[in-house]
Amino acid sequence: MKTISLLGVFILSAMTALAQTPAQKSPVVAYGEPITLEAAKKLAAASEKFALEKQWTIVVAIVDIGGNLVLLQKMDNTQIASIDVAIAKAKTANGFKRPTKSFEDVIANGGAGLRILSVPGITPVEGGEPIYSDGKIIGAIGISGMSSVQDGEVVKAALANFK
Repeated sequence: MKTISLLGVFILSAMTALAQTPAQKSPVVAYGEPITLEAAKKLAAASEKFALEKQWTIVVAIVDIGGNLVLLQKMDNTQIASIDVAIAKAKTANGFKRPTKSFEDVIANGGAGLRILSVPGITPVEGGEPIYSDGKIIGAIGISGMSSVQDGEVVKAALANFK
């Protein structure tokens, strides 16, 4: 029982540290209707097209507002471990309503921000972004397969024309 309450305090402290970092404050955004399979397919196609142009291999994971997998697509020759990483990035972005890069940045600053590493469900690596429609989050996308910066490029390119 004492372990659970100490863990709770530790998690609360980590989330408080994140919330107090001005650059990391997430706007109050509501969840909307979940992303459709059709929309997820369009995002995956845009991701793959961008990756192919760069001669990169990636995995695309798209989750709905509940963090449930809607679509998973692995390009040929992409490392197998990227499947789990892409899913984790998408779930992190959806669950915490912010890009996974925001967690990466907090950790890179060191100090109290390192407490985030102990918070369950956070994958602090660039490449995960919430998906918005009409100002509401409808799910999230996670990309893995290349460096985190390259994964982030793919996500931004895919979302650039998403409506």
